[in-house]
Amino acid sequence: MADRVVTLNAGSSSVKFALFAADAEWPRLIVSGAVDGLGARPRFRVAVVDGEASEKQLAAKLTHRQAIAMIFEWIEDAYPVAAVSAIGHRVVHGGLRFAAPVIVDDETLVELRAFVPLAPLHQPHNLAGIEGAREAFPQVPQVACFDTAFHRGHAFVDDAYALPYSYYERGLRRFGFHGLSYEYIARRLREIDPIHAEAGVVVAHLGNGASLCAMKGGRSVATSMGFSALEGLPMGTRCGQIDPGLLLYLLQSEAMTAEELSRLLYERSGLLGLSGVSHDMRALEASADPRAAAAIAYFIHRIKMEIAALAAVIGGLDALVFTAGIGERSSRVRAGVVEGLAWLGLALDATANARNDLIISTAQSRIPVFVAATDEEAMIARHTIETAGLSAMAR
Repeated sequence: MADRVVTLNAGSSSVKFALFAADAEWPRLIVSGAVDGLGARPRFRVAVVDGEASEKQLAAKLTHRQAIAMIFEWIEDAYPVAAVSAIGHRVVHGGLRFAAPVIVDDETLVELRAFVPLAPLHQPHNLAGIEGAREAFPQVPQVACFDTAFHRGHAFVDDAYALPYSYYERGLRRFGFHGLSYEYIARRLREIDPIHAEAGVVVAHLGNGASLCAMKGGRSVATSMGFSALEGLPMGTRCGQIDPGLLLYLLQSEAMTAEELSRLLYERSGLLGLSGVSHDMRALEASADPRAAAAIAYFIHRIKMEIAALAAVIGGLDALVFTAGIGERSSRVRAGVVEGLAWLGLALDATANARNDLIISTAQSRIPVFVAATDEEAMIARHTIETAGLSAMAR
């Protein structure tokens, strides 16, 4: 029987999971699901490949560890012969220390806890997932896969802030995030269009968290996120690019505390803050409130600015890829971005865009524009299989 691996992606209010078989060139998905709504109205969702999907409401008070225990109990009940050979975890921040996936031991956990202040909304839950899985399967290898790893190796000019050089040496620099998604898209693009995949590509990962990545040769050259997951594009509830002088003003002249400022920037800004309606693009597009339309316009405007900047970094744009929730499903956002970049040589096929086709540019477009589904779980599974040495993939 092929080795089986479980992937865990623990976020602030959910724990996503998937079970894969390592019996093909790429991990083969068997089942996926999530416990979401933690802290509010949690529910357990599961979808079996070529099978049924189901969901059920859970008790209101459910911790991340309880959710993880529930997931493993379900897997063992549903697949009694499917022994778990390894468990892979999405970990948002690997700092400068981790530039590749790693098998987690006690020392590694201590190092990863030191990065909690760098990713306060995500890192604690990622580590809770690892700790819960180690308790449930103490003999099974746990593999940490890092969102920052894909961006390691950037040039100094793409990594540094214009602070005294000693700050750069201390590790206060641009890390970038969404790396597992970008790595998957880089591999997927080699299948779709191997020629353009090796050229200058900008990938737009647009979801509740949003960023852009410029690639050459399938490798990250620059990205819009920086030291934290606040920088760059506006997001569902995060502010994106902002003048640090404004932050100093709020701290000094309005006596805002650091905790209040953190809540403002992480939880009350972005699309939610601008619109006053929702952080969800679907709700904004359905709303008649002019502030919702203004929030969408601002989002599109910032995406265009960042794409143009990244195109300059890689010496021109050869392909554009949209991915993640908004990128894969919002024809309105894609149209605004592509039509706003017509001067770069992009031409939109409105019919293909409305259908969410793989290619949404016209045949005459100088630059192809793709819509490609990302799959962070498959990327985690691949890394886990390779790192734990479970199959021919590892050799």
